[in-house]
Amino acid sequence: MPTALALSPHLDDAAFSAGGLLATLAATGWRVVMATLFTRSVPAPEGFALACQLDKGLGPEVDYMALRRGEDDRAADALGIAPPLHLPFREAPHRGYGSAPELFSGVRDDDRIDLDLAPALADLIAGQGPDLILAPQAVGGHVDHVQVVRALRTLTPAAPILWWRDFPYTVREAHPKEPLADLFADLPVRAFAFGEAAAGRKLAACAAYTSQIGFQFGGEAALAARLARENATEGYRLEGRLPEPFPLRDAA
Repeated sequence: MPTALALSPHLDDAAFSAGGLLATLAATGWRVVMATLFTRSVPAPEGFALACQLDKGLGPEVDYMALRRGEDDRAADALGIAPPLHLPFREAPHRGYGSAPELFSGVRDDDRIDLDLAPALADLIAGQGPDLILAPQAVGGHVDHVQVVRALRTLTPAAPILWWRDFPYTVREAHPKEPLADLFADLPVRAFAFGEAAAGRKLAACAAYTSQIGFQFGGEAALAARLARENATEGYRLEGRLPEPFPLRDAA
């Protein structure tokens, strides 16, 4: 049984950006593992980190990351994939980033979380033995996404990598930030169209992140409308050769 390993910076990124492909792989006999990297609970959050949950109606007594890990469990179930893995790294608001604009303004000089991520990713990849890795391109420029790319690029995994275009950052602006575009410029573009069943699973998985969809999309109906505009298609850059046979072909 081939294995696909999706490396998700946050508790929603893999489902939002690659959920259709993940559901399709699982439905065609693949073992699919979604591993989220920045999931650590931080007691007594303060400042911007606290504001990130207060603005979603969650008081300071709520373990925000535990709530989100539960959402991730439900999203994986909706996709029909293995129970997700949660790595214990802190999100950027808990690493000194003090505002929403700072999250998209470049990695701080004192933020070297990539040095800790790299060996953790190496261990994860060695343990899972994937035949395919999926990971973000950091479209939008979120520092956590950038750090995941930096860490993974220091490794030389044997498996091919499908680098996804980070949704919904891809649709928030006509020309979203792509701070790492040069890293992917020479890799072939692949766009996969998936079927109705996978599209339904992706919608259900994305809707499982109930703490996020209001902020991200304006509610479940708006989420469904936004995904419908994607025409059940996801975009990637391919590094290496896809395993054969592969259940999806390039979209027309």
